[in-house]
Amino acid sequence: MKQAVLITGASRGIGLATAKLFAENGYPVIINYNQSRDAAFGAAREINAAGGMAVAIKADISKSDEVTAMFDEAERQLGNIGILVNNAAVARQCLFTDIDYFEWRHTFAVNVDGMFICSQIALKSMIREHSGSIVNISSMWGQIGASCEVLYSATKAAVIGMTKALAQEVGPSGIRVNCVAPGVIDTDMNSHLSSDDLNVLKENTPLMRIGTPRDVAEAVLFLASDKASFITGQVLAPNGGFVV
Repeated sequence: MKQAVLITGASRGIGLATAKLFAENGYPVIINYNQSRDAAFGAAREINAAGGMAVAIKADISKSDEVTAMFDEAERQLGNIGILVNNAAVARQCLFTDIDYFEWRHTFAVNVDGMFICSQIALKSMIREHSGSIVNISSMWGQIGASCEVLYSATKAAVIGMTKALAQEVGPSGIRVNCVAPGVIDTDMNSHLSSDDLNVLKENTPLMRIGTPRDVAEAVLFLASDKASFITGQVLAPNGGFVV
């Protein structure tokens, strides 16, 4: 049996597409969710009905006690977590001057602290096993920044920085840490964009289309798999050429 993979924020969007793709390729999958219980359990049932193996487990990833309990339950059901995908994130498009400190801290708590907490707990068994892969989901805005996306861009830049540094630290333990930085993807997070906004983004994307969650999931699966066994500390950017 392949190593179990835990995907945070996997009840919808990129996380859900990633969970389904890993399951299709024979990986036991833990679908983490916080609020979307019905969607998460529905996804697990769908994967299991198709012959895969999946469980849905609730945890607010910004809270270490809940993450610890999630890992304990995941390992009880599926064994050691060999792959961690830090996908869960929150975002809001607004002017920098309209961000209050509570929102700033909450966004960092989910997008960055959650990645830290999950990675630190996952690494306990990975270091013991001298094996493992962590894939963090950033964004092209973490690479270049975006107006009215200062907060989100800052958190996603932090994701890239942690990826590169952690890869250096745990590489000698046989663990790889990589990052995926998607471009504009057709997800709920971008559902607020008008058709005019989407058309502008398409026109600024050399491949002339909006990406799909599956496009990102394929990048995550590659980096987590043995096909990328000599790749660590890297940022793979499925963005249609928007950022080069």
